[in-house]
Amino acid sequence: MLLGVLLMALVGCASAQERKVSDHFDGKRFFNPTLVGKFQPGFFDVLKIMSESRAKWPDKVENQGTPRLNEELAQDDIAITFVNHATFLIQTPELNILTDPIWSERASPVSWAGPKRVRPPGVKFEELPKIDLVVISHNHYDHLDVETLKRLNERFAPKVLVPIGDKELVESIGIKDVTELDWWDSIEISPDVQITFAPTQHWSSRGLFDKYKSLWGSYFIQLGNRSVYFGGDSGYSSHYVEIKKRLGSPEIALLGIGAYAPRWFMQPMHMNPAEAVQAHQDLGAKLSIGMHFGTFQMSAEAIDQPKIDLKEALKEANLSPEIFITLNEGETRIFKAKQRDEAIPKQRRAAKD
Repeated sequence: MLLGVLLMALVGCASAQERKVSDHFDGKRFFNPTLVGKFQPGFFDVLKIMSESRAKWPDKVENQGTPRLNEELAQDDIAITFVNHATFLIQTPELNILTDPIWSERASPVSWAGPKRVRPPGVKFEELPKIDLVVISHNHYDHLDVETLKRLNERFAPKVLVPIGDKELVESIGIKDVTELDWWDSIEISPDVQITFAPTQHWSSRGLFDKYKSLWGSYFIQLGNRSVYFGGDSGYSSHYVEIKKRLGSPEIALLGIGAYAPRWFMQPMHMNPAEAVQAHQDLGAKLSIGMHFGTFQMSAEAIDQPKIDLKEALKEANLSPEIFITLNEGETRIFKAKQRDEAIPKQRRAAKD
């Protein structure tokens, strides 16, 4: 981990443009309003956790999912494929969206060190359908992967949405259609597709000297009569209630459940499964799908612990395991238009049970 921090010092630092002071920007750096006056891990905390034990992950894991990328989708149908980590392929009859795409071998500024994947991507890059849109939640290397973005641009030239402060970096690799968004900014992709950038509790940095120079966040994606919330990276806080209040409840929420140990260090920035279940309830999502686990060892818990803890958290909350699931890497779930109306009474029954 220390090596990774030192490596980040070798990369260029992002330069923040002049921006208006707000409740999450002080004129020089962005910040989490929900963490003002509270613990936030720093450099010496990184050194401290190096002395703590970490579960041993396997060197290699085979994927179990089978992608279905070319299914015929009717109006208002949605297909969601879990690729790996925080990368999902969201498909409608008119649009293909990738979230935080990473196909690189390492989540790192260099190819020879840093967190290495233990499993291949659940979808081979060569088998991707045409990608129309990419959404980036923040600039950490496991979420904004430059090499993957270059490959996507060469093959598809998609539109890319990024948090405010990251446009310069993404344009520097040759991508021309880049839009920066601040919290609560919305963009219309087509008459039926509107996307709103929403808050999370996290941070940004690609080097030692650019911490908090760009923003972080999540995406509320309105797809005609359907909606998908991509949660990016986040600690648990009041922003989930605020998202529901402003934007309504998403039909499907993609929420992080991994990279949460040790809690004294990770708690401000990454949810554990119990907190993810609470976020699911705060959002009022009809279905949530877990992510951010099982590909890169970013923290101390075992590779299968997030799934185990999620099952226990749902049991403790007296919720059906059917309303917060995980997908195998490469697995596709197709949500037919008619399932939208059937999901509401199903969740109510589950909550009562």
